Amino acid sequence: MENKKKKLDVKVACLQMDVKIGDIAANISKSVRMINEAADNGAKLIVLPEMANSGYNFDNKEEAIQLAENLKDSESVKAWYKAACDRNVYIVSGITEIDGADLYNTAVLIGPEGLIGKYRKLHLWEEEFLWFEPGNLGLPVFHTPIGRIGIVICYDMWFPETYRILAAQGADIVCVPTNWVTIDSLPDNMKNFGPVLAMAAAHSNGIYVAAADRVGIERDMEFPGKSLIVRTAGIPIAGPADDTEQIIYGNCNFAKVRAHGINKYNSSKNDRRLDLYDEFLGYDPLNFNYKIN
Repeated sequence: MENKKKKLDVKVACLQMDVKIGDIAANISKSVRMINEAADNGAKLIVLPEMANSGYNFDNKEEAIQLAENLKDSESVKAWYKAACDRNVYIVSGITEIDGADLYNTAVLIGPEGLIGKYRKLHLWEEEFLWFEPGNLGLPVFHTPIGRIGIVICYDMWFPETYRILAAQGADIVCVPTNWVTIDSLPDNMKNFGPVLAMAAAHSNGIYVAAADRVGIERDMEFPGKSLIVRTAGIPIAGPADDTEQIIYGNCNFAKVRAHGINKYNSSKNDRRLDLYDEFLGYDPLNFNYKIN
């Protein structure tokens, strides 16, 4: 039992990077250096920001196409795969994907065994609608030797259904490559709602959440950092980070997720009212006889 519990302990790292738009070679080189540093410090699951290879704030669709990669021959994927093999780690990173004539805001999961899977952002934000197609791969949970990994990207976090569906499928952790932007009207110690949403999702679903944001300014867009790793109770293990380039770490015990317990009476899994809604949030008001007297 002790050996099984030990196997479910995973050190997670979020790489908070300053990404240079259009310079894929430099971005990948930096990411690999940071991956190696995280591995040197014992990390087994390493999360990079959204579109970490290409940059984000495109001027036009032609630029997006020029910077996109097909995953079958992606230099970014090859570099991350080599790092995963060399260091025996699992990597989640955002990437600008081209598939035929279509572009996607995608995240890949790569391990020593290769490209395990990909997730395409479901909920597009602002000008993303001008470049990308909405995701068409659903919300998969990837079963790996270190745990069950779900992925969402940035604005997907604003939809609680994403986390609940991943949790219902047995995810231990949801990795969030993200490009949160600075909101000037928020306090200096906050600057974005992303960390609050990550904490709420972890708490309400009894899962771990690891969100890796960017820092720096890309054209007219400022990124505040605030990367964090949150445990099942909704309390950060690490972060929110400040606005500097850095790596944050958190030790995650996935056995706690699978136990589903909050206290001796309550469980975030068992207390769900599946007589009112199904496992994946379907709700039919016609099934209930509700009257206003």
